[in-house]
Amino acid sequence: MLTTLRSHSLNLLDALWCFLALCFLVAFCIHKTSRRYETCRLYVLFQDLIRYGKTKQHLKRDEWLRVFDVPKRWFWHFYAVSVCWNGFLLIVYLVLVSQHQSQDPSHQWLAGILAILTGLPDFAIQVPQLSTLLVQLLLWVHSLRRLLECLFVSVFSDGAMHLVQYAFGLGYYLVLGLTVLGSDRLETGTGTLLSQLEWFHVAGFGLFAGASLLQHQSMLLLARLRTGRSGAVETLAHRLPRGGWFEVVSCPHYFAELLIYVSFSLIFGGLSFTWWLVVLYVFFNQALAAQLCHDLYLSKYESYPKHRKAFIPFLL
Repeated sequence: MLTTLRSHSLNLLDALWCFLALCFLVAFCIHKTSRRYETCRLYVLFQDLIRYGKTKQHLKRDEWLRVFDVPKRWFWHFYAVSVCWNGFLLIVYLVLVSQHQSQDPSHQWLAGILAILTGLPDFAIQVPQLSTLLVQLLLWVHSLRRLLECLFVSVFSDGAMHLVQYAFGLGYYLVLGLTVLGSDRLETGTGTLLSQLEWFHVAGFGLFAGASLLQHQSMLLLARLRTGRSGAVETLAHRLPRGGWFEVVSCPHYFAELLIYVSFSLIFGGLSFTWWLVVLYVFFNQALAAQLCHDLYLSKYESYPKHRKAFIPFLL
């Protein structure tokens, strides 16, 4: 049943995503409750680690901290890595399930990694899993779209991010692809891929498509704040976003990101405990980023609607 999670023993993947979710929950709570310590050096260091782009520009920090700055426009590196790595994993998975070569020595490295991450010593890809294939494919599509948006839509200023954030972002998508392959072990697919098709695959794909459209439209609106009618860049200044879902929340693109990950969980039938931990991590991660942007808008624009939420419409 969709609403019931099977018994599941914690493994390395679960521990990793649970730890990351907890870290960002703690960071969110600290940010919300520690503003009275703005002059404390430890507080400044903490803010330096969680902020990037426009939310970091007015942070009062020592010059030595700027040594660890890298351009925020390097965000495209994350998606380039994801397109290459997760595209590679997708191809390997297709080869394994199409030729039933899960025991092929040339691919034992993947089975070995997944065995360590999932805690299943006999981990093997024996039958094509529609959920795994669909999520891996949509993750690749999502990464490709975000890469193209970074390169051809977004207009980046001279904003920066911390070197730790950059390293984390590179590693994130490497682990994420492996998490997809290790998440769908609750059910064993049988028969052809088409025969495995269920209503939740269709529902998940529909949510993915809608959330992707929302995110793309939001990125277009953000880019138009800096371009003229001809599409040429006119300014790198930060302006108040308007239109679309920006009238409801400060960061609809972050909300859309959460929905995309929820759509993957739905494609897994809602049964993957590991992937729900990934969703939990994304929730706290995006909530923190959205709250930082929301705080900036409230402090910078006196006319900013006080009732507008940061992340989730009418809630958060």
